[in-house]
Parts: sequence; C-alpha cells; structure tokens
Amino acid sequence: MNDYLAILYFLIINAISFITMGYDKQRAKHHEWRVPEKRLFGLGAIGGALGVWMGMRVWRHKTKHRSFTVGVPLLFLWNVVLGAAYVQWS
Repeated sequence: MNDYLAILYFLIINAISFITMGYDKQRAKHHEWRVPEKRLFGLGAIGGALGVWMGMRVWRHKTKHRSFTVGVPLLFLWNVVLGAAYVQWS
C-alpha cells in the first residue's frame, strides 16, 4: 500500500509542477504577477522535478535561465536518488 501512495504522490506533485510551469508561462506572456522561482524550485525539490522539466520543454519556459537548465536536471537526479533510496529501504 505504501508503494502505491509513493507513486501517487510523485504523479500528483509532478502534475502540479507541470501545470504550475504552464500557469507561470501564461502569466509571463500577459505581464502579470508571476510564480516565484523559489516555489518552482521547491516543487522540484519535493519530488516534482520531472514536472518542472517537462513544463520547461513543453511551454519553452525558463529555458534561458542557467539556474533552471542546470538546477532542474540536478533536482531530477536528486528525486531519482530519493526514490531509489525509498525503494531500497521500504
């Protein structure tokens, strides 16, 4: 049961991350209030790095920011390491 909850968590946090990237892109296009970068990195750090990364690619958003082009893949690797550790110790 815990494995299913972990999978569900990663699906949900990545969906939220992906949608948030799209939302921020739309806000940027209209010169409106933006989602703070800290929040985007925070979502990536708690398991949503794949969603942020896919949002960068799909919406071509934050792709010129070195902090994102380097940081998000590193966060993705961190997510993989944490996921592997969870599988190993559960």
